[in-house]
Amino acid sequence: MAQVIDFIKCSPTQNMTILVRTDHPAEDYTRIATRIMSYDSVYAEQVGFIGKPANKEAAAHLQMAGGEFCGNACMALAALIASEQAVEQQRWTEIVLETSGTDYLVKCLVKKNAELYDCQVSMPVPRQIELRSIHYDGTELEIIIVRYQECIHIVMEEERFNELERTRAQSLAKLLGVTLGASLIGILLYNPASEEMAPLIYVPSLDSMVWERGCGSGTASIGAYLAWKSGGAIAAHIKQPGGTIQVKADYHQGYIVNITIQGAVAIVAEGKAFLHN
Repeated sequence: MAQVIDFIKCSPTQNMTILVRTDHPAEDYTRIATRIMSYDSVYAEQVGFIGKPANKEAAAHLQMAGGEFCGNACMALAALIASEQAVEQQRWTEIVLETSGTDYLVKCLVKKNAELYDCQVSMPVPRQIELRSIHYDGTELEIIIVRYQECIHIVMEEERFNELERTRAQSLAKLLGVTLGASLIGILLYNPASEEMAPLIYVPSLDSMVWERGCGSGTASIGAYLAWKSGGAIAAHIKQPGGTIQVKADYHQGYIVNITIQGAVAIVAEGKAFLHN
């Protein structure tokens, strides 16, 4: 007999995200996410489970299948809640979320703009940013390591994102997934001249590796890197295959003190998925 999953599918900058409404044991999250993300099911890049928050200030709890923090999934859930509250056109509404991957409440501002929802999200600040030279695949690589509570992003400045660079990024993500024990590894190919990014996201627990069309958390890491590199506040429009995400990062006395991203979310589908054994 098929398991029935109530879901909503959202498109934050084409980073296709499934939000699961039905209650399920936490030990089933990996199986459900792996199945529902597949090509022969609903098909998406990531899955989050909506639950009741422990903190009364939050409107909902978002638990990503891999236990990571995801800025785009937060924007998707905030847009969904705003749609259910029937917020007015062109008026910002604050929605507070509890989410996996961070101990802090996440504040989202949502504004309905025709059929889309513009969302601003306050992002977690990295614990550490450092420049490293590593010997990998027969060459010396200069990488920027952006460390968070549960995940690690690697920024690699590249003039072009060709097949060789993508293959090397995928191999590096697999290696780091084994050696670092993080819930998520992101390899962010970044061209500073054009402000373009190609984000590769690897979740070891799901064995899910995706070149995402838009990555909110990766955009935040690029913003943090740029502020760290310049030693001051920055604002940038990071171009990605699915569109552009804006990022602002504040820098004070040697530390990143605030990061926000802004993008657009479309709610594209809602219904029931049938997972067959």
